Amino acid sequence: MIEKIRKNFLDLVIITAAFFAVLPVFGLNRTTDFIIFCIFVLGFNLLYGYMGRLSFGHMLYLGVGAYTVTLFAEHVSKNPFLAIIASICAGALIGVIIGPIIVRTTGACFALINLAFNQVGYFLALVALSRWTGGEDGMSAYFTKLGLFDFGKKPVIFGFCLFSLLLTYLILKKLISSPYGILIKSIKENEIRVKFLGYNTFKYKWVTFIISTTISAFAGALSILNYGYVTPSFIDPSRAVEVIFATLIGGAGSLYGALIGGVAYMAISNYLASYISRWEMFLGFAMLIIVFRFRKGIWGYIKDKFTRQAEGIVR
Repeated sequence: MIEKIRKNFLDLVIITAAFFAVLPVFGLNRTTDFIIFCIFVLGFNLLYGYMGRLSFGHMLYLGVGAYTVTLFAEHVSKNPFLAIIASICAGALIGVIIGPIIVRTTGACFALINLAFNQVGYFLALVALSRWTGGEDGMSAYFTKLGLFDFGKKPVIFGFCLFSLLLTYLILKKLISSPYGILIKSIKENEIRVKFLGYNTFKYKWVTFIISTTISAFAGALSILNYGYVTPSFIDPSRAVEVIFATLIGGAGSLYGALIGGVAYMAISNYLASYISRWEMFLGFAMLIIVFRFRKGIWGYIKDKFTRQAEGIVR
């Protein structure tokens, strides 16, 4: 027990130190963006990296959180914490509603049905419900100050988002190391065998889907706290590739990989675009290199390298 606490504390220190180390390089605003995106990648990675289900429509769940927190602040209460709770509940609710349909599918069907729902959500936000969502123009969000929590100040948002990332990391680490985590990884390897052992795989897939949509919605809510406005770009299906690339770059099926991939992708998309007009081409070459040379992503490659070195020392 003490050893687990020590390891968890060490992980939190390493993550915190890493983001404070990049703070002078990227600045406060960009680093906060990186942290929020990493939370989104963690939610996606649970579904894809650990359970083996690829989604092309995860922007829907990010957008649900973003629009919920904005609409809640506009029509119900400007309390930021109540708005965040509402967005978390909305993310869980959409997972509960559409989860039974989606998790019955596998492979390309799973990926594309998520994309289909994402396209429907995008149409609703952009056209059908534009009276409430602001359509293409979007809408602004304003929150009241609660004691020390003034989300109009960037250092406060940075600290809160970093705390949220650490909390999300701890929760996912606990889940993944539990019997539940072992089971969803087994579903990824061979779902038929898991069914043969008597487990209700549908239930576990549904629960995993709900957790993933909830975390994604939470990331969407934090994005609005940081930006102060929402537009249909938060739910645009064409942006789904971002979280997929980030997961593959860092290493699918690894919490550290999700964090490394999130930061790496954001750094590439934010800074390479300033120097290269067709920066997406560079990202494509990077993905080819990862697929053929670093199959387990950056973190997987580093981990394997250290493992081989440790084995060589022991021998």
